[in-house]
Amino acid sequence: MSALGFYTHVATHGDVLGTGIGASPDSWETAVGADYLDVPEGGLLRRDYGLVEVNFSPDQQGQMSCFGFAVQIHRLIHDQSPSPVPSRLSQQFGTFAPRAPFEELRAAILALGHTVELDHTSRDMHRYRVLDSEARIHVIVDPDPYGSGEPGPDGHQAGDVWSIDVSPTWWGPK
Repeated sequence: MSALGFYTHVATHGDVLGTGIGASPDSWETAVGADYLDVPEGGLLRRDYGLVEVNFSPDQQGQMSCFGFAVQIHRLIHDQSPSPVPSRLSQQFGTFAPRAPFEELRAAILALGHTVELDHTSRDMHRYRVLDSEARIHVIVDPDPYGSGEPGPDGHQAGDVWSIDVSPTWWGPK
């Protein structure tokens, strides 16, 4: 499989290596690995794996469980760590390019029989929803929305995927 295969799986299945919404921090560690940074705040926990960021809150029994996660593709361009991609993902999916063109991702999702629809627009970003999944795909429309100058050749480009977010309790505009 490839990085595109990983992104397609996340967008259509809503999990990372078989782990997703409702899973405990221990389950995420078992699936993705122990190389992460935990950031507790206000009774919540954000676990940062670099490319993948997971959010936990207490469930009905008071145990922490995942209520949403994101694949932060935009981090692949600017992250200065040795590798923002967890080693288990690299082992299974190979090399992750710093950019992911939305049209390639959309074509792969459609090839699996899923539907992708425009969900929300703004001046610099469009959000698409994958029907029959909890995924939202954020796509760059304007890589320089504040007019600070032309982005460099290794910078974000219009049509790049910024992130793929998975959350059944999506709080954004419908």
